[in-house]
Amino acid sequence: MASEISLSSKTGTHGEQKEMPPVSVTVKKLFLLSPAKVTGQRAKMLLNPQAPFALAREFRRTGLPLAEVFTFASGLYFRGKITYARRFAADDAETEIRLITANAGLARPDLPVGPAELTAFGGVDIHEDDPRYHTPLTRDAKRLANELGKKGQAVLLGSIATAKYREVLLTCFGERLLFPSDFVGRGDMSRGALLLRAARSGEELNYVPVLGAVTRGKRAPRIGK
Repeated sequence: MASEISLSSKTGTHGEQKEMPPVSVTVKKLFLLSPAKVTGQRAKMLLNPQAPFALAREFRRTGLPLAEVFTFASGLYFRGKITYARRFAADDAETEIRLITANAGLARPDLPVGPAELTAFGGVDIHEDDPRYHTPLTRDAKRLANELGKKGQAVLLGSIATAKYREVLLTCFGERLLFPSDFVGRGDMSRGALLLRAARSGEELNYVPVLGAVTRGKRAPRIGK
């Protein structure tokens, strides 16, 4: 039987993570989504105090859910990841979704984010050697790994070709850390298209352990329209 997991957090006014009263749900699968780049032009559009479009005004006025901010900042790749994760978590109360952040560990998709939080994300290097990044990530991943149980699965929707996600999460989840085998040989855009197609078809991708996996392969076939 799956163990109980109780993770709930919010981000403070300067981007630090604060604990909220726990809400327990039974979890057997956990989707872990790599973050969007928040220092690019699209993120700067949200942060621009003169930006006139409705999403930017709402972002400045009341904030937006983290998943919506990442989707706008990243485009196809993150949209594919969050659409896929939500599709296969929607009808399963035992599946949860967490987003990797630069300085606040593993956050819920609906975490409210405003200009202060987004600016704080952009000020931290997502690198396995930066303690501002790996300390909160390790803290949350260890807690999740303990509560997920030996038969639980943590599915990384992100690159395993670099150590910035792989090594930190492997330390915590070990052989329970999986990733879609079809990611090998694909770039970000191809992965995003692959995830969107799987979400539309309702057919979940095949997962393999990150531990010992081949991280690079020959170029995979293009995803058709």
